[in-house]
Amino acid sequence: MTRYTIVAGDFVRTGGMDVANLHLAQYLAGAGQDVHLVAHRVDSGLLGIRGIVWHSVPKPFHSYLLGEPLLAWAGARWGRIGAATGGRLIVNGGNCIGRDTNWVHFVHAAHQPEVGASTGRRLVDVWAHRRFLAAERRALHSARLVIANSNRTADDLVERVGIARERVRTVYYGTDAAYHRPPSMPERAAARAALGWTDGRPGVAFVGALGDRRKGFDVLFRAWEALCRDETWDAKLLVIGAGRELPAWRSRAVAAGLGDRIQFLGFTRNVRGVLWGCDAIAAPARYEAYGLAVHEAVCCGLAAIVHSHAGVAERLHGLEPLQPPRGDDPAALASALRLWRADAALWAQRTAALSEDLRAWSWNDMAAQIVRLMAAT
Repeated sequence: MTRYTIVAGDFVRTGGMDVANLHLAQYLAGAGQDVHLVAHRVDSGLLGIRGIVWHSVPKPFHSYLLGEPLLAWAGARWGRIGAATGGRLIVNGGNCIGRDTNWVHFVHAAHQPEVGASTGRRLVDVWAHRRFLAAERRALHSARLVIANSNRTADDLVERVGIARERVRTVYYGTDAAYHRPPSMPERAAARAALGWTDGRPGVAFVGALGDRRKGFDVLFRAWEALCRDETWDAKLLVIGAGRELPAWRSRAVAAGLGDRIQFLGFTRNVRGVLWGCDAIAAPARYEAYGLAVHEAVCCGLAAIVHSHAGVAERLHGLEPLQPPRGDDPAALASALRLWRADAALWAQRTAALSEDLRAWSWNDMAAQIVRLMAAT
């Protein structure tokens, strides 16, 4: 039995890196390993699994920024304790310095975030980004094995952070094939009824936080405005996600005369149920190391209109014509949406094959590959 210490902000079922870390911990415990989680939050289902121990780390004022130094200190401490008995340490990006394995889900050096409007907010955002960059560089250069969630992430690590290519390996995220799957006809009908959709018009989903512009909803909104000027455009837009900009976007939609063309759901735990009522997902993120929401939507049978440089785009073979070359171009996004709508049946057929391919790579497959790579270093 080997002791594994995993340092991550959260081990929960929302958020790409959170659910990936959760499944890695679950796999290791299922394999009989001794698993120590250093985190702010852990899903209650994990805590009931034999072999899993949670070392709780405070998050002052519910702030990840304020909790970051506490997480780094606790992770390093528990990592040293584990290493003393031959244990292994897995950290995420810049959250902790360790000389074992760093699993990277996001590269701060690859994305310059838009800062807040107020002077105080701008100062905090600029300071936080610089802090993340410094922590990321220190942690990544300390690790002997760096695991990337996509080839795009691997390239960013080499080109923007200066990590030697031979130290980086790509391991794609997995899938719960029994859960993220295309719906049956009755399931789809029930999903559309729950959304209040009684006609046969197609639905396009957007999934992402509305607290900043990284996910590109502003780009999608402008593209949707242009599309809705064409009286032949019949699709509906369904927005899943919360954040400080949500009320403003609702107001803008009404002001633009799109109140009946864009439906804002806010935060929901039943994302799959909503996706089952839709036909495509639009994801024009300015930066996306991977894009698990798109991955899961494709598994559910939705065609994906996603930025060609998103990590997940590497796996969407056959959908390349639906991938705008830039994430901040409303006209290119509108053209891709028109292309999808012009032959939705063709894209649905291609997506069905992709769904089978993605669903064949499970979370356990992902975790097992990570363990094999660690064993080889």
